[in-house]
Amino acid sequence: MARVHIIGAGLAGLTAAVKLADAGLEVDLYESSGQAGGRARSFHDDTLDCVIDNGNHLLLTGNYSVRNYLKIIGAEETFSISDEAVFPFLDLATGERWQVRPGKGRLPLWLFDKNRSIPGVKAAEFWSVRKIYFAGKTKTVEACTQYGPLFDRFWEPMTLAALNTPPDVASAFLLKAVLKETFFKGAAYCRPMIAKNGLSESLVAPALDFIKAKGGTVHFNHRLTGKTFRDAEVKELIFGKKKIELGNDQVILAVPPAIAAEMLPGLLVPTEFHAIVNGHFKLKKKQSDDISFMGLLGGVAHWLFLRGDIASVTVSAADRLAEKSSTDIAKLLWADVAKALDLDSKKIPRHHIIKERRATFSQTPTSLYTRPKTKGQSGRLYLAGDWINTGIPATIESAVRSGFMAAKAVLKAL
Repeated sequence: MARVHIIGAGLAGLTAAVKLADAGLEVDLYESSGQAGGRARSFHDDTLDCVIDNGNHLLLTGNYSVRNYLKIIGAEETFSISDEAVFPFLDLATGERWQVRPGKGRLPLWLFDKNRSIPGVKAAEFWSVRKIYFAGKTKTVEACTQYGPLFDRFWEPMTLAALNTPPDVASAFLLKAVLKETFFKGAAYCRPMIAKNGLSESLVAPALDFIKAKGGTVHFNHRLTGKTFRDAEVKELIFGKKKIELGNDQVILAVPPAIAAEMLPGLLVPTEFHAIVNGHFKLKKKQSDDISFMGLLGGVAHWLFLRGDIASVTVSAADRLAEKSSTDIAKLLWADVAKALDLDSKKIPRHHIIKERRATFSQTPTSLYTRPKTKGQSGRLYLAGDWINTGIPATIESAVRSGFMAAKAVLKAL
């Protein structure tokens, strides 16, 4: 039976392992740390005395790779899927509130329906939709749009959420790719999906159980420290003092780009990154179930998520914010949370600030040419990760899709 060694137990590595184990292959999954999931996992925080996610993530029903992954590992019911495609927003500067409600059709005419879209959008702004839809690989989001309500309240928030890159340098081609799978396909493809109890319970633990049930082995605290090439083939993997002779085994490298480049000299990978800052606040009591998330404009925070008595906020492309102290960040973020939920802004509750300084690569037009293909440099070596050329931005959907792509390449080679 064919054996596959997968280095890295983030979502890309987990997906590849799940798919290959399901296909009947022997799978060994190696993770340098003591837990799986990478940047999409949960953990118990002692300060808040509860389980929180490492980062906040909003998935959509159009994320078909994630939904397929959930189906395979039997975790579909761990996500709450909204009955309707509704996205509430609040302008913190003006106090104005509205809801974005995509229509059923593929043409985004709902953007200009005052009952479904952003207040104040003018018909002239429709041309920006057309320019985004037909954007080539050299265009930035800003170059395809014009300043106005549609830019401030849709294009910019969508760009930051999907690409974690400011619109003036973000790739319009990548934004188009994600919109074509969700908002530009109609309401059925952009209903919000939120993990009921945490990312690990939904995306990680069921996958580990599935892999083990299929006979796969998961090795934690195994850091790849070296490998041996002979005749352009990887022949040996080295984990500290442990050496594994590969023979005809296959290898999937599902690690961050910098590590992949270190392991494979000459591999072209993205080298510029943007930060994401997440803040988690323990509230005195649970908020209303009417709203589980909200887009925020006019402040520091970009998205607010509510789960029980925990309010979590996310700031994308947060390079400058990440340079501040956690104390200063907490003050800024709590001011936005308090305004959004009508709470006392002077009394900052217990909180936990998480800075991901290299959350995703800078998704500019130039970066499109630094994303490698799944096939690696040798005959039996493959790559996986949200930074691989999946055709979409570096998101959870991209990470999962890359894992499926690597697994498919392995199966095709056998």
